[in-house]
Amino acid sequence: MQKLKLSFLFLIVLTGSIFFFGPRVPPENFQVDDLLNKAENSDVIIIFNSGGWGNTPLEEAKDFSPIIEGIQETLNNWGLNAIVLPYNRTKDGFWGKITGIKEFSTSFKRSSEDLADKIEILNKKLPDKNIIMAGLSNGASFVIKTYEKISGDFQDSVCAIAVGTPFWLKTEDKENVLEINDAKDNLATGNIQSLFLSLLKGPFNWIYFKVIGKKNPFTRAFVAQGHNYSWSSLELRSEIVNFLEKRFKN
Repeated sequence: MQKLKLSFLFLIVLTGSIFFFGPRVPPENFQVDDLLNKAENSDVIIIFNSGGWGNTPLEEAKDFSPIIEGIQETLNNWGLNAIVLPYNRTKDGFWGKITGIKEFSTSFKRSSEDLADKIEILNKKLPDKNIIMAGLSNGASFVIKTYEKISGDFQDSVCAIAVGTPFWLKTEDKENVLEINDAKDNLATGNIQSLFLSLLKGPFNWIYFKVIGKKNPFTRAFVAQGHNYSWSSLELRSEIVNFLEKRFKN
């Protein structure tokens, strides 16, 4: 019994050491010069933030990419050249995931400051550009936190669309921030019992998705009931289009 206690204590200390003292491995993205080159001929820049770990490529993010594409198409139809630039919150690999957990536990403190700084640089260099940050789930929390870090002088040219924001993030209504949360979304409403059941089922779903070769099995395995959003939803599409009309139609 004593050996078991010591082993358990050692495991706790080891885990804590890895978490607190392990290297921080942020993803290499959004280099300013590259960002300026890509954005130079655009009117609107859509910054895409996926859910989950935040490193799902746009073309693989089937839960959110149709909404991003819908936003882009809407703006293009209004005569605005809109481009999409993904922002990765984590890097692949073990240390990248540890960094992601650290960021999550601090409400994305460093990564939100990083993106806010780069948006301000972009705004200084290209003041005629408008920026839309769009995020799903954890990505929704991230874009809200980033918007809060942007200096007041720059906030007028930036807006945020947050879809399926987790219930633990408390926000104030802001004119340039649109939050879309479905009443049936257990993660957004905080239905603890249902979330606990989803957590129990998660490992079995993960094994199943791995066996059948699904991409992003971890992210898919732990999706809460009702945490699904679609551009084909008239209510969601109307909310987003009305939000965009107020800022871009004229």
